[in-house]
Amino acid sequence: MLRLKQLLYYPAATSTAILKQINLELPPQQMGLVIGPSGSGKSTLLEIVAGLATPTAGVLYWRQQELKPHDLQQLAGLVFQFPERHFCGGTILEELRLGHPELGSEQVYQALTEVGLEDLSLFTSPQSLSGGQQRRLSLAVQLIRQPHLLLLDEPTAGLDWSMRKQLATLLAKLKQHWSLLIVTHDPAELVSIADRCWILNHGELAPTDPKILSLQYSSAPL
Repeated sequence: MLRLKQLLYYPAATSTAILKQINLELPPQQMGLVIGPSGSGKSTLLEIVAGLATPTAGVLYWRQQELKPHDLQQLAGLVFQFPERHFCGGTILEELRLGHPELGSEQVYQALTEVGLEDLSLFTSPQSLSGGQQRRLSLAVQLIRQPHLLLLDEPTAGLDWSMRKQLATLLAKLKQHWSLLIVTHDPAELVSIADRCWILNHGELAPTDPKILSLQYSSAPL
């Protein structure tokens, strides 16, 4: 279980907190959804959980162990918003092996199978993939590391309706094996598969019922 306790974050030389006394619990093999507008602190929250930023105060736990940023970097895999902009490999195989040159073909195939890309040639350029395939590849890049926790920043941003639905189906499958923490300003396709939801606004986090949110979005006009 991931637990954040009394998390507080002030940027350097700033008197206004971006995150204020954040408390959050996410059990294993569940999907947590943090919903909030731009500027609410969503990406900062993920960066702290990923070990890329250090909170001003508060404690992060995995199970019963208190974690420092270095520990979190080993624990979590972060998929940034528009991750396809960060691809560096000339082929799918190169992208998956970046930083992991020792990876064998079985591990590569397993990661691609998890995200439904097992039929693609390993020598395909990541830039030639569709938007949905690129998002799937970015997930495979993190899965190859075998993290306990997957973190996703606005995973449906920039995708059309069909690709958004396909990605939601994939995330529902992935949470059978991993804990997922997702932040978004547009949860329409995600609330129905979320186990826990929170609203983040002006740095303050409040729990909300995913069933109620799901009903709200399912009844919203198209």
